[in-house]
Amino acid sequence: MAEFFSHSEEETIEFAKKYAATLVPGDVVLLEGEMGAGKTAFAKGVAKGLGISEEVTSPTYAYMNSYSDKLYHYDCYRIRSEMQAENLGLADYFDAGGICLVEWSENIAGLIPPYAKKVVLEKIGEDERKILY
Repeated sequence: MAEFFSHSEEETIEFAKKYAATLVPGDVVLLEGEMGAGKTAFAKGVAKGLGISEEVTSPTYAYMNSYSDKLYHYDCYRIRSEMQAENLGLADYFDAGGICLVEWSENIAGLIPPYAKKVVLEKIGEDERKILY
């Protein structure tokens, strides 16, 4: 995995904006990192990189937010089983032709496509992050 060091939320967003240019419709990206590591900031940057102007927010209570049918941002933190995710229709979006960003993917591990990419955000300081991709 390659790595990038970010020194601010703005740098994380800018990096993710550039990362978005490497993605193609149908890509699934697993965003890994502890709470507060910058997963939502990364998602904001990917959205900007895809030309999405909507405000990107954490989908913690909605499970998944859709942006212009180009980006599907998941937060599976509160998902307790793969069956729950299936019943919510979350797996359906992996084949919907957009980019899927999945936080807390370990909670739906059996549903994740084998071609999924991974981005790991590590908090190394108050504002510093190491991003592995």
